[in-house]
Amino acid sequence: MFVRDEVHIFFGDALNWYDQWPRPTVIISDGPYGVSGFPGDPPTPDALVDWYEPHIAAWSKAATPLTTLWFWNSEHGWANIHGLLQKYGWSFVNCHIWNKGIGHVAGNSNTKTLRQFPIVTEVCVQYVRKAEFRVGNLLMNMQEWLRYEWERSGLPLSKTNEATGTKSAATRKYLTKDHLWYYPPPEAFERLVSYANQHGDPSGRPYFSLDGKHPLTAREWAMMRAKFYCEPGITNVWDEPTVRGRERIKVPGRTNKALHANQKPLKLAERIIRVSSDPGD
Repeated sequence: MFVRDEVHIFFGDALNWYDQWPRPTVIISDGPYGVSGFPGDPPTPDALVDWYEPHIAAWSKAATPLTTLWFWNSEHGWANIHGLLQKYGWSFVNCHIWNKGIGHVAGNSNTKTLRQFPIVTEVCVQYVRKAEFRVGNLLMNMQEWLRYEWERSGLPLSKTNEATGTKSAATRKYLTKDHLWYYPPPEAFERLVSYANQHGDPSGRPYFSLDGKHPLTAREWAMMRAKFYCEPGITNVWDEPTVRGRERIKVPGRTNKALHANQKPLKLAERIIRVSSDPGD
């Protein structure tokens, strides 16, 4: 293991290290693509499921609702893995396209023999894990649990607007049953909790509690959803050339041989971390 300040680099099979790492805020996976790119990389994307499953199982065991997974692969590779990620409880958020541009294939594509357009892209797919709440033998999602707890208090739904200081946002968004549901910000959640515990049926208190003793706080509620900071001017298409120059890692002693065929630009790695975490995570 290499350590410098807060940076730790572990050498070896990640499967041997997962149990020693803290619960992640961000996971960035840049594993095999099914192209025989390194020893152990399957020859085709069709074999990727078996390779990735033990890793995805470990990520899922360690992840929390605060965790964001960024999964790098080819389009074909990701298509094969998407179902596996869903099986382990990961929810799709967005697919980001790394467009390397025409320079990636310039002078390197024989259009007379190709049976498809030259590939100049890779995908980085964003997943999160949605919070789940156990009520007896039932497992509820966030939308179901919020409404259940409020109804348990015996208060009419119309009082949620009074509790949050809104005209109709609480009934239309925060506690609705339909697809228009919207995550209540921590401040609004805190007001709902306070109102329910102050005015609701005393025999059912505490409301909005996970342990049956203490209601959730605004801070705890904020930990129930992955972080994301949408930066102006950034879309899901990332136009960035192939890594070259000093940033490109080369095989020792071979200045023209790249060590990693699909090395990702630091600019993209920094973006991913910046938008889905806070300093100190």
